[in-house]
Amino acid sequence: MNRINQLFASGKRDLLSIYFCAGYPDPDNTAEVIRALENNGVQMIEIGIPFSDPMADGPVIQNAAQQALRGGMSLRKLFAQLDGIRPGVRIPLLLMGYLNPIMQYGFENFCRSCRDCGIDGCVIPDLPFDDYLADFKPVADRYGVKVVMLITPETSEERIRQIDAHTDGFIYMVSSASTTGAQSAFDERKQAYFRRIDALGLRNPRMVGFGISNRATFRAAADNASGAIIGSRFVTLQGETPTPEAAIKQLLEELER
Repeated sequence: MNRINQLFASGKRDLLSIYFCAGYPDPDNTAEVIRALENNGVQMIEIGIPFSDPMADGPVIQNAAQQALRGGMSLRKLFAQLDGIRPGVRIPLLLMGYLNPIMQYGFENFCRSCRDCGIDGCVIPDLPFDDYLADFKPVADRYGVKVVMLITPETSEERIRQIDAHTDGFIYMVSSASTTGAQSAFDERKQAYFRRIDALGLRNPRMVGFGISNRATFRAAADNASGAIIGSRFVTLQGETPTPEAAIKQLLEELER
């Protein structure tokens, strides 16, 4: 059983998944960040593949990606950094990135590299669902890589049910039709969206991402899903603190306030 499936089959709630951009702020600290996150109780990690035109990301992650690229980070270098990570890391690891660098690398090569270094799944925000079904799912399935699809408040129930039927990992619920970035609270409209999706009785578990940055937003997400994904706030703290350990400790403190 894939580590993603194992995590959600455990029945744990209030799961915390952290996103970070590989190569930021240090081009060579990918393994250090992963170990710091796991050692501080994070249950899942999304490793961002830096890209020059990250259309779903706000200024914090855009800036991190630009710095990472200037520092020489690439998908090939990232896989080299992940080689050998697995013996000491037990939690699920996913890669999150845009289609262009993955296609440049070759999707089958990408899936093979994921398998070889113990990556459990990937999130590709600009991968069309129909293309996923026709061309990407058979390859990903062959290598045991879970492709996680995103839904938003604008996604139709028909499409949500299609995604639920044809994926096997979790559904990434984007909190709002916007780019990534910290928010202080979720209004009633967003919380109504969370409740509406919860009422659909979907087969797959769900994680809420985009805008999670404090106790209020984390609780609003976790009360209507298995947990939440935090990206921009952690990336900001990486730039403000001396080590990944310090960044995650400060974030956990903020989630308790």
